[in-house]
Amino acid sequence: MPTAIAYRSYAKINLYLEVLGRRRDGYHNIETIFQTVSLADELHFTESPSGVALVCSTLELDTTESNLVHRAAVLLQERTGCSQGARIDLSKRIPIAAGLAGGSGNAAATFVALNSLWDLRLTQAELHALALELGSDVPYCLVGGTVAATRRGEEMVPLVPLPDAWFVLLHPAIAISASRVYNSPRLHYSCERIFAGRTPGFRKAIRALERAEFADLVFNRMEEPVFAGHPLLAEAKQRLIDAGCVAAAMSGSGSTLFGVCRDKSHALRVADTFIDYRTSVVRNVPAGLEQIQ
Repeated sequence: MPTAIAYRSYAKINLYLEVLGRRRDGYHNIETIFQTVSLADELHFTESPSGVALVCSTLELDTTESNLVHRAAVLLQERTGCSQGARIDLSKRIPIAAGLAGGSGNAAATFVALNSLWDLRLTQAELHALALELGSDVPYCLVGGTVAATRRGEEMVPLVPLPDAWFVLLHPAIAISASRVYNSPRLHYSCERIFAGRTPGFRKAIRALERAEFADLVFNRMEEPVFAGHPLLAEAKQRLIDAGCVAAAMSGSGSTLFGVCRDKSHALRVADTFIDYRTSVVRNVPAGLEQIQ
């Protein structure tokens, strides 16, 4: 049994995101296409006799009991009766509260790493159930890749992986509350009826994905309420299109924007035009987590 283990947790973008309506439990039903991209955090886990200690390279990140990494570790202890502890060193590169599921990916890595480090032997299904307790994106982050997701995002179907694709991510210095966006009066729900588990719009998006026709695929229903409060984000999206991106959208509830580029060199040229933003040039990757040797 190892005494230390390390993982990368990758960011995700939403190539497509539709909101269908509010559920009785207060969450919303959505239809989305998740895609993992190569921007990643690193987490190093070291076994300790007891307790959970989280240390982060980013000072503004809360590392107390409310952090998803800390919560994931404590949840594993509580559900399994494990008395072992761990020190977790988190190196952040994914921006916080930016629509990239950085925290969710960190929690997913914690579940997988401590399941091994503490020799808990939980199955993938058991980890999935625990992940859903922490947030709607955490189950996806356990898997990653190109995935169609419905309900809260926890019902997932793997899709044909994208061919090599390159994206420019824009990281505005704005933190956006997902709950505030979901409760905005400017958020309008889809009017389409579900047939056999999917709306016609979602079926069309999946067909566009299979043909890598990004102009017919990329969409985010949450842009309207977010752009209303932050018009500079709408302007930045248009700048991505004007720079030659095949398509552009906000990821999740924002504030990160992404542009789909023709190749790596095109992505680098587009990024160079955004001297007023922090940018990342990334490609699609096949999994949400990667163990570091």
